[in-house]
Amino acid sequence: MNISKSILTIVICAFSFAFFAKPTAAEQPTKIDFSNETVGAEPKALVAVVGIWRVESEGGKNVLAVDGRQWKEGQSSAGVADKARALYGERYAEFLDRVQAYAYFPYTVAKDVEDFRGGEITVRFEGLSGRIDQGAGILFNLKPNGDYLALRANCLENNLVLWKFEKGKRSSVSWVRNAPAASKQWHDLKVRISGAKVEGYLDGKLYLEHTLTTPVSGRIGLWSKADSYMHFSDYTVAPVN
Repeated sequence: MNISKSILTIVICAFSFAFFAKPTAAEQPTKIDFSNETVGAEPKALVAVVGIWRVESEGGKNVLAVDGRQWKEGQSSAGVADKARALYGERYAEFLDRVQAYAYFPYTVAKDVEDFRGGEITVRFEGLSGRIDQGAGILFNLKPNGDYLALRANCLENNLVLWKFEKGKRSSVSWVRNAPAASKQWHDLKVRISGAKVEGYLDGKLYLEHTLTTPVSGRIGLWSKADSYMHFSDYTVAPVN
């Protein structure tokens, strides 16, 4: 009897260890890789909502480009209604209203991350051209009504800004100057989220810290502005250990 109990205890402990020690899918880093994408086409892992987003080749490597050289104010991406329906189902019309309000700001949404609430989002970017802007941003906290937040670096302005887009209006949440990101060079941008706390990093340096009024949740993606022609690569979403 005691031997049976001992064996049962060992089995339960082994099962418990295997169950709790095994990382879940949500805990694994998600990396969007463009290596198998078609050059000249929109990326499959991201939904282009505003602006012109396509896969390009640079130095033998596929990267994502937002091409503001063809930008016109009020220009949504091709087939935006169907894309909005795929992202938000019956609430797509509400989402589309906000898209038109923010059509000055190109952005694309990650398909497979439906509700990001914490961790790190990183991306590499390179500013190629743009007389008005050369903006590269990480979009997060995207709601079904189209409101969102974006951490933005700018190769022309040398600052790092946390923007809020709410009810058709843009406002700055936190603004940090002297954050250089030279054009035609690759840079690393990272946002770190823990509940309502937001940290913004550029090239490995912490520049921005801000605590929001409510915790972060919702979809994520990439963001740009106006006539920016930018390259992006190595878009990664990871848990914070």
